[in-house]
Amino acid sequence: MKESTRKLITFIALGIAILSTVLSVLFAMNNGGIKELSAVKANGLFDATFWILICLVAISLVAILFFVIKGLAKNFAEDKGYWKKFLGIVLALVVVCVAAFLISKGNDVSPALMEKQNISESTSKLIGAACYVVYALVIAAACSILYTEVAKSLKK
Repeated sequence: MKESTRKLITFIALGIAILSTVLSVLFAMNNGGIKELSAVKANGLFDATFWILICLVAISLVAILFFVIKGLAKNFAEDKGYWKKFLGIVLALVVVCVAAFLISKGNDVSPALMEKQNISESTSKLIGAACYVVYALVIAAACSILYTEVAKSLKK
């Protein structure tokens, strides 16, 4: 892919991300019952904002999947040993997810709040597991960034 095409795609993706963020904030503010936006809801902009947001998120997901699959196909074609690396990464993610599910209690929230929000204990356990997975992945990303930077500085 040419560098100019890559830059154009990057700018388009950045524009979609900014527009999605603005629409998400408008949607959240309108859904939160702020009185200043009641006229917006009455004019039907709330529905339009919601569906535009859904469309932009769908476009973003399709683009992400396309580029990930394209990159994976290129790596699989160029490096025959890439299957082992790929399966190792997938296995590590599965282990992190299972470990997060096992350590999640499911009763971190008060029973009154769970009843008010109509959340079961199993749903609460899944939410806790998702939080633990995010924490683990953020810590792993931070450690890999630190490792890379320290390794670069030591090579110089």
